[in-house]
Amino acid sequence: MPAAAANLQLRDGVREDAVPLTQVVHLASEGLALAMWTDIAGPEGDPWQIGRDRALRDEGAFSWRNARVCERNGVFAGALIGYHVGPTPEPIDQDTPAVFEPLIDLENQVPGSFYVNVLATLDGHREHGVARCLIEDAVQRADGSDLSLVVASGNTAARAVYAALNFIEVAAAPANDGFGWTPDFTEWILMRRNA
Repeated sequence: MPAAAANLQLRDGVREDAVPLTQVVHLASEGLALAMWTDIAGPEGDPWQIGRDRALRDEGAFSWRNARVCERNGVFAGALIGYHVGPTPEPIDQDTPAVFEPLIDLENQVPGSFYVNVLATLDGHREHGVARCLIEDAVQRADGSDLSLVVASGNTAARAVYAALNFIEVAAAPANDGFGWTPDFTEWILMRRNA
């Protein structure tokens, strides 16, 4: 790890990370996750609890088991949730909400890659190398596979970080409304880094 990042430490996610992981997913999804959790929770429920319950699952894409955490000076600073995509594209289920179809379509374009499903740095920890540290760790976890991720077209700061880490933009899909969520950007951008 570079000297400038000596105060950063990586570790596997644990169940106790459910609260900050929920915040990371909210940030990485540009608010879409919270909109979905709010829809599931209904008017009397707690959407953040829905997110925490999902983070606490032992299985599924959004599970503490798929998380790598970066701590800065001993404090949770950010996380990456990733996994290997299967060798063949997954069909989009007819019950899939339209808001998720472009994201699934983009993921289906990178079979066999290590897919960065979620990556975000919490407020107060940005511009300290957290995302870079997590991506460099993901390269090792990818075990020789390409890395892929999806980012909002309007998130120019993240796109610049990924470009600096040798990701290239390979495809785009429209950002659809859903669950009362209206994106303030036009497209989801698929980026890939060759092994």
